[in-house]
Amino acid sequence: MAGVWKVRAAFLAGVACLAGCDRASKVAAEAALSGHEPLSLVRGVLDLRYAENRDVAFNALSRVSVQVPAWGLTAFAALATMALLVAWAARRRRPLAQHAGFALVAAGALGNALDRVLRGSVVDFMHVHHWPVFNVADVLIVAGVALLALARQRKPGTSIAA
Repeated sequence: MAGVWKVRAAFLAGVACLAGCDRASKVAAEAALSGHEPLSLVRGVLDLRYAENRDVAFNALSRVSVQVPAWGLTAFAALATMALLVAWAARRRRPLAQHAGFALVAAGALGNALDRVLRGSVVDFMHVHHWPVFNVADVLIVAGVALLALARQRKPGTSIAA
């Protein structure tokens, strides 16, 4: 039983650290980029540009002319984060890759949910040309989902690296 609590503590500490990194990157981006021209890192490929996203990923709601109040998006983000944590906690034994995948997704969801609660919008600042502006939380979510998908395809008892 003590092992379960160690895993849970490590999971929650990892989520908190990653969400903290996301939050710190957004605070730094706002301070350095808000009100300024984009900062080119790799000309024509990657720049840093401040953006406030009051929609969902890829501005999907605006594209279909759906308006959801800020409190609705905030409530959805909070509920989705809680549901993810409940899904993770519902099963005690799982491969390390699944724990890591859940931690990445939970940290990203928490980071964006915190933005919605604290600001009413999500701060985005990384821009790969021909792609919407995104943030560290978005990267965590995509990496976590990829890791979960990869772990799901593995046979029990095999390593992710195998």
